[in-house]
Amino acid sequence: MKNKFDVIVIGSGITGGWAAKEFTEAGKSTLVLERGKDTVHGQDYPTAMMHPWDFKNRNLRMDRDVLKDIPVQKSHCDESNRHFFVNDTHNPYIQEDPFKWIRGYQVGGRSLTWGRQCYRMSDLDFEANKKDGHGIDWPIRYKDIEPWYEYVENYIGIAGTKESLSQLPDSKYINGIPLNSIENYLKNKIENNFEHRKLISSRMANKTGDKNGKGSCMFRNRCSRGCPFGGYFSSVSSTLIDAKNTGNLTLRPNSVVTKIIYDEETKKAIGVHVIDRISKESFDFYAKIIFLNASTIGSAAILLNSKSKSFPTGLGNSSGQLGKNLMDHAMNGGTKGEYKGFKDKYYKGRTPGSIYIPRFQNINNETKSENFIRGYGLQGKGERQNWINKDIQAIGKELKNELRKPGTWQVALIGRGETLPQEKNRIELAEDEHDQWGMPLIKIHFKYGPNELAMIDSMKEEAENMLLSAGFDNVYSYNSTPDPGSAVHEMGTARMGKDPQTSVLNKHNQLHNVTNIYITDGSCMTSSGCQNPSLTYMALTVRACKHALKNL
Repeated sequence: MKNKFDVIVIGSGITGGWAAKEFTEAGKSTLVLERGKDTVHGQDYPTAMMHPWDFKNRNLRMDRDVLKDIPVQKSHCDESNRHFFVNDTHNPYIQEDPFKWIRGYQVGGRSLTWGRQCYRMSDLDFEANKKDGHGIDWPIRYKDIEPWYEYVENYIGIAGTKESLSQLPDSKYINGIPLNSIENYLKNKIENNFEHRKLISSRMANKTGDKNGKGSCMFRNRCSRGCPFGGYFSSVSSTLIDAKNTGNLTLRPNSVVTKIIYDEETKKAIGVHVIDRISKESFDFYAKIIFLNASTIGSAAILLNSKSKSFPTGLGNSSGQLGKNLMDHAMNGGTKGEYKGFKDKYYKGRTPGSIYIPRFQNINNETKSENFIRGYGLQGKGERQNWINKDIQAIGKELKNELRKPGTWQVALIGRGETLPQEKNRIELAEDEHDQWGMPLIKIHFKYGPNELAMIDSMKEEAENMLLSAGFDNVYSYNSTPDPGSAVHEMGTARMGKDPQTSVLNKHNQLHNVTNIYITDGSCMTSSGCQNPSLTYMALTVRACKHALKNL
């Protein structure tokens, strides 16, 4: 049967690409279904080599007719990469509370536009729910995932430095991305003035040396346009290419999965129902194993729409937790400060790197906060202002001379904090509103609780304290808090757990009730930690693939 495979993978992003690689290299015929358009590495990056003057608006703004179709996406894209973000008008959803759902519907998904920050979680994260009573206990600990972190890191190549921090375990690195003058200065001041705090170079999936014969980062700072050199990790430039080279991959773009087909007799999933995005034709595909990697909100929606006699509220939803416990990292508006020194210092070229101040609260008794539980990290960058930032009152020759002079040094810091799992933060399907493919529209309910709001206040206060203590001037914070979803780290709608009555997945990422379905995207997360989560998603995916190959 031409529509029958060993494995079906739904989604071609960061985790879907890994699943495709692992199964095809194990000799399994694998179908990858992607709802968006096809994207070929090096071929479908139309703006990758363009300069600012090549864009109609110099990449400084987008036309009004473009902006009207991307009211949600516009905060995360620009003229150079908007083709990798969805048209909100054509892909509607319902915000019961303000929530930015940032999406990229193409082969490779958001792996083409992600921030590439890679951090391991620790047992401080895996044990948090059990210790403070929020959410349920993770069914795994750091030792269960540690070898899979290393497996992924050895393949993708991570720039970073060893720091020996208990709350942020070290990864396997190629090289670190150097800090510049102001970043090194701030690092020394923070570590001398504050106990339990460190400033480190961010850990990035930008290859700073040869890795598995793939290209190195050229430090062009055009990552979100797609990199023709393969200098950063994406499924398009790496895992999907390896999967294709096995001869065992069938990749089908423009395939909107509406539901998973469940067999009442065998108690197994037997396939998926697909609608062609363009022709609107319907197809069924069949497989022994199904990996659901359609992103946190998308995966939960597919399961909620997959109703049957045994699962009237959604496939695998015997616990009633499917779609619930949605999380995204809490963010503040950011803090900036200027430094008058180092006027004789500059930096050479560009850098994809940034600075990171790892979590420094609620790590132990000495760092306990009285205002909130869990914690946050601060990410940022130091650079000299350019002509866009300077207030120049001149014309002619004097103006040209001023444009050649760099401005003062500036550092910006933005916090990203842990969000507690709560049932009220959830998605559900609309009963009477559908998209153009007949799928019920997704409703999103999400509000920060008092713990997140207290953490957001602390981000501002501590960022200002650190800059002021280091001698920065004109220190100020943005008072606005970005809407939830702005971190683009949504997770948690099909959480892992030990008890089928309180969780959707077991410790191997299998549905408790339908064990040939695995979910390894962000929806599997039981708590959020404060670290960028993509590395954990990838490690869990490889771990689940090995389990499926061994047991199914």
